[in-house]
Amino acid sequence: MSEDQLSADRGIPEQPAERSRQRFPFREQLPEPSLEYGSPIGRWLASGEPLDDHAGAGAGSHPWWKVIWLTGVDYFSTLGYQPGIALLAAGALAPIATVILVLVTLFGALPVYAQVAGRSYAGQGSIALLENLLTGWKGKALVLLLLGFAATDFVITMTLSSADAAKHAIENPFLHEVLGEHQILVTLAILAVLAVVFLKGFSEAIGLASAAALPYLALNLVVLGRSAFEIITHPALVADWHSALAAKGDPSLLIAGAVLVFPKLALGLSGFETGVSVMPLIDGGKRDKRHNPRTGVPEGRVANTRKLLLTAAAIMSVMLVASSLISPRLHLYFA
Repeated sequence: MSEDQLSADRGIPEQPAERSRQRFPFREQLPEPSLEYGSPIGRWLASGEPLDDHAGAGAGSHPWWKVIWLTGVDYFSTLGYQPGIALLAAGALAPIATVILVLVTLFGALPVYAQVAGRSYAGQGSIALLENLLTGWKGKALVLLLLGFAATDFVITMTLSSADAAKHAIENPFLHEVLGEHQILVTLAILAVLAVVFLKGFSEAIGLASAAALPYLALNLVVLGRSAFEIITHPALVADWHSALAAKGDPSLLIAGAVLVFPKLALGLSGFETGVSVMPLIDGGKRDKRHNPRTGVPEGRVANTRKLLLTAAAIMSVMLVASSLISPRLHLYFA
């Protein structure tokens, strides 16, 4: 019988030298797991920047009048179909319902998001502020609910805009021979391009957004100008519209009907959420030169973001009111 077996039988404890062979080698440097992702998708998900970098004056910031076109891709795109939806939903009441929508935008959504810009300047938006109102699972459930609404609105806006663009493209006499009647395929192709651009990053999309939004607004002005000319040269259209309004009742009934209809027209208000989400891209100018993101609010960035929101709301309000005044009269012209 060996000495180890005899020691065990007699209850003699093991010697320190023998126990040391079984101890964990804590003095040795063990290899640490790699923090890098092996798959391309994992590397892409981990490629974002910390929020502290966003809150400061990052190297990739731009003037607000350039970033506004990135917001406009979401906000201004509703000009392509909102007048038609207003005409179908409200008929002759479309101008009144649109004016109510503009008032809600200028005196409701705009002041609210101006405050959001001052309190969530890292680009987290209004949902991050609402999350702080409730703790635990109540806050998480609220955030998930609001994210669902925001995502639904964003998807609807992108889909409607892409479908409208596809319809215009296949009706274009210069493109019809190439695209044919494949509206669904063209819509899916446009959505795929938009997805690639936004997955690449907001900063890289600013140039493309400017190239798309500026001609788009210019073409809308051309269409509105030509339509206004047709109405001016056919004064009977205005009289017919007044007759259609008179047939619906007194002014109080007209306003009440417009109030009930206007929520159907509020499709582009997600553009305000986009406006505060792109705040990290907005340059604060001289006011933020000495700003420390850990000690204070970037006042220059907040002020420029508010200029962006006000300018976008003003452009959209003028275009919406003009289109709503024109579309019911042109509908009577082509009826």
